[in-house]
Amino acid sequence: MGQIFGPVPSRRLGFSLGVDTIPFKTCSLNCIYCQLGRTINKTIQRKEYIAADDISREIEEVLREGKRIDYITFSGSGEPTLNSEIRRMISRIKELTSIPLAILTNGTLLYRPRIREDLMEADLVIPSLDTVTQEIFEMVNRPHPSLKIEKVITGIDSFSQEFNGKVWLEIMVVKGINDSLEEIEKAAQVIKQMNLEKIQLNTVVRPPAEEFARPLTREDLNNIKTVLGKKCEIIAEFKRATQKAYKRDVEKSILSMVKRRPVTLVDISHSLGLHRNEIIKYVETLEKKHQVKTEVHSGERYYR
Repeated sequence: MGQIFGPVPSRRLGFSLGVDTIPFKTCSLNCIYCQLGRTINKTIQRKEYIAADDISREIEEVLREGKRIDYITFSGSGEPTLNSEIRRMISRIKELTSIPLAILTNGTLLYRPRIREDLMEADLVIPSLDTVTQEIFEMVNRPHPSLKIEKVITGIDSFSQEFNGKVWLEIMVVKGINDSLEEIEKAAQVIKQMNLEKIQLNTVVRPPAEEFARPLTREDLNNIKTVLGKKCEIIAEFKRATQKAYKRDVEKSILSMVKRRPVTLVDISHSLGLHRNEIIKYVETLEKKHQVKTEVHSGERYYR
């Protein structure tokens, strides 16, 4: 299982089977809040990073196991639409199963008609839009130099009007950077023209790429929700859902590793043969139990 992970419990999608369509941290953005760390390959170039045949073969194998899967979710280690074969991947999966398919995208490439067309067979698309001003776009998302926020907004808006499935817009708010009333009011004006089922408000709940990316309080988020209107819901994880998909032996293995020495997400992933996104779920649970804590050294996050 090189590109498929889970199913893992998701705050929004129940038990989600993850599909990773690109190499680790290949993305058009380098967001300060990213739970996977800084972007290694910042690009807007589409390639067949992972073959569609490989994805469908792995999906077919997992489906034979009969696990509960509420959504098959294209997310993973970077921006999934950078894979030029994503349309074929979606079509192949649709031939294999009736399980709904979701795409988590940063939305930056939806200004390209071909990419919008590639996603039309999906059931749910969740693009991100953390700001509507270029200055803050560069502060929060640190985009590829060619990307301008006006073009990103146009792309998301066009997709929301053309797509027959569900569109949920995610906004990640970082304390003291994109959370001012002026910024939120500007965003509300831009968003209201889009054809959205939901607006999902989020903040930093997992260890971010940069230590200065801090979360908002529940009260802060409630105030922003009021400005964004009735379609807005808060998804920030202040209380862990009761839903679980964990194996005790994995938790024990992680604890055994961190007792010996501080380790990175990559260290744990390589050692246990699990995807980084899956490891995050386990580490998060152990942090909440106060059995694991994190520290940053030379820009690298370690678990101990």
